[in-house]
Amino acid sequence: MSYQEQRDLIRAGQGFIAALDQSGGSTPKALAAYGVDAAAFSSDAEMFDMIHAMRSRIVRSPDFTRAKVVGAILFEDTMDREFDGQPAPQYLWQHRGVVPFLKVDKGLQDTADDVQLLKPMPDIDALLQRAATLGVFGTKMRSVIHGANPTGIAKIVAQQFEIGAQIIAHGLVPILEPEVSITISDKAAAENLLRDTILTHLNALRTDQTVMLKLTLPDTANLYHRLCQHPRVLSVVALSGGYSRAEANARLAQNSQMIASFSRALTEGLSAQQSDAEFDQTLAQTIDEIYRASIAG
Repeated sequence: MSYQEQRDLIRAGQGFIAALDQSGGSTPKALAAYGVDAAAFSSDAEMFDMIHAMRSRIVRSPDFTRAKVVGAILFEDTMDREFDGQPAPQYLWQHRGVVPFLKVDKGLQDTADDVQLLKPMPDIDALLQRAATLGVFGTKMRSVIHGANPTGIAKIVAQQFEIGAQIIAHGLVPILEPEVSITISDKAAAENLLRDTILTHLNALRTDQTVMLKLTLPDTANLYHRLCQHPRVLSVVALSGGYSRAEANARLAQNSQMIASFSRALTEGLSAQQSDAEFDQTLAQTIDEIYRASIAG
């Protein structure tokens, strides 16, 4: 496995990153959208078996390759499982040519200063060591902004960069994800504050420190262009944030040098009840649409 090859693939941005990292809290909703009712499982173990079956079906689908999908974000449970008898991260890279990432956050704290910071991650060093051993390239951690509050945004960005430095020390590339909620009335103002605050932290990084950014599709097209071009940024990816796939793709296509990292928008239209042919055809069309939006800029 070539770290430099993976890094070059992500930097080139000729494709998108699939977010297959639904965790305990979001898995029931993801399964319901997939046509698996909560009555179908009676324990967390059964629930995770079912979501893993869905993810296995996705990554083994013919169009899920580096030709259009350059990366995939995994939940910890998925990282520790197998696809076709091979550890999931290794399968993604060796058989699909897709760079593996890992979701490392443990959820969100309660809202204060209009933001939700990350919960403590006391075991993160052990998790990062295990991830590196399994061939994971980078990580992702999500916190949320609910208002254009300078104090809150300063805290949320500082926390992301502080933990990001810890991740870099383990030889992994962190995806910093301070999501701006799409439902707030001052979204544009929050995005301006976020951009400027991120730039300040990027300028303070050492030349050997590189991060990725996962940001909500902005109200102003190309608002994050300076972040995309920053020498300490490997890639800037966009989250769908609750927009429909059609709207998310339309917004993404207006933003130069941003690629998708969609979760719900990726699995929209997929169903456990579909035949393999129907499933593969639906996913192929979805992958093509997100790919085209990602490279449109």
